[in-house]
Amino acid sequence: MTTRVADKHNETRNLAHQMEFELALEFARVVEDAAIASAHTMGTGDRERADHVATEAMRTTMDTVPMRGTIVIGEGERDQAPMLYIGEHVGAGWHDGENLPEVDIAVDPLEGTNLCATGAPGAITVLAASEKGGLLNAPDCYMEKIVVGPSCKDAVDLDAPVKENLKAIARRLSRDISDLVVVVLDRPRHEKLIDDIRRAGARIRLITDGDLSAGIAAAVIGTGVHVVMGSGGAPEGVITAAAMRCLNGEILARLVINTPELEARIEKMGIKDKKKIYTAKDLAPGKNLVFAATGVTDGALMKGVRFFGEGTRTSSIVMTRHSGKVRFVESIHLAKRADVKVRFM
Repeated sequence: MTTRVADKHNETRNLAHQMEFELALEFARVVEDAAIASAHTMGTGDRERADHVATEAMRTTMDTVPMRGTIVIGEGERDQAPMLYIGEHVGAGWHDGENLPEVDIAVDPLEGTNLCATGAPGAITVLAASEKGGLLNAPDCYMEKIVVGPSCKDAVDLDAPVKENLKAIARRLSRDISDLVVVVLDRPRHEKLIDDIRRAGARIRLITDGDLSAGIAAAVIGTGVHVVMGSGGAPEGVITAAAMRCLNGEILARLVINTPELEARIEKMGIKDKKKIYTAKDLAPGKNLVFAATGVTDGALMKGVRFFGEGTRTSSIVMTRHSGKVRFVESIHLAKRADVKVRFM
């Protein structure tokens, strides 16, 4: 092995080690702090404030993480968002000049702002990270999506009729179509999709927000979700893809390019085939992927933030693709008091 090849090998191995053992739980801390901040606004009806405090908390904590991070999917362009905007540098490495890993980061500081504002289930704080170039810089537009778990990853086709996809999923899961639960965002654009699902005989769980958390649930056995269908945000699709790569699930997706402005924007971004069907590996090609999320309100996988006399309790999931670890993390954040006690809950 030549010196250059050996150095490259060691660099790759070191990055994998850092992502797995140093950054994964640091990212858990980032999403926990954002969840706690937004949970204080739960049920107030103020979605803008909920999103603002989550973003502010996430940005503040992220700047203490030992990395040189760049936001590739965030709260918008620099002129639209004061922080966590696309291209923003985050992490301690940009300030103190240490030789720390360079990381691309996709964030949704509060997925389900309406859910948090109304106290409804399913609001989460979430981020995905990878080595440089490991996450597609997706335009802020809609994306057609099908999300399934490991058993069905080769069984679905984005262009197949709804009934055929449901038949294929049912066969792979050894059950009837009538046993399936399909999650769909409750939007006027999905009227035909909803009708097709009902005609096929499957059951539907309509959600008002949060197709990212639904996608994660579809890839985990026992959540009661078997597939997510319909169109939602492309940035959320990339973050979902990172989770699918860690969970061995699949997302099939295609950008919805329906205006001249979007045509021009994707061309500027270097996307040549606007009809391309993306897989999870296309959207999140990184080798060293980390995914972290914390429940703000109760959901299928994580409980919401709970405040009690001795402090705060959070429920998170942290996944790393390189090692194949999926951690379900329950954390107690103790109050700063001399007489504080920890009890089993």
